[in-house]
Amino acid sequence: QVQLVESGGGLVQTGGSLRLSCAASGRTFSTYTMGWFRQAPGKEREFVAAIRWSGTSTYYADSVKGRFTISRDTAKNTMFLQMSSLKPEDTAVYYCAADRRSPVYISVVGAHLEIWGQGTLVTVSS
Repeated sequence: QVQLVESGGGLVQTGGSLRLSCAASGRTFSTYTMGWFRQAPGKEREFVAAIRWSGTSTYYADSVKGRFTISRDTAKNTMFLQMSSLKPEDTAVYYCAADRRSPVYISVVGAHLEIWGQGTLVTVSS
């Protein structure tokens, strides 16, 4: 069974940091693009960051550049999103996703990706 499982969400104060993890299983992801998305209450799901499983190039939404870092540990089949300088507007359910198409593609059409995790809630308050 192909599965992505997020973890690491929780409550954090403005300016704090949090690290999310996404455990991937059931498939070899060497040819996939891995990404993070988020959905705030009342808003559409939006792209956050992406990385090629077999590469090192990273892609970020303008709203998180300089604050979030995406990475992956291929040996452990795990992807990470390190978040710092968190703001209340970062509050959302965060989802990891995988797709065989390019990072540029998934940044635009994030609602139609092949594999999704269940989401983990991040709440930022002051």
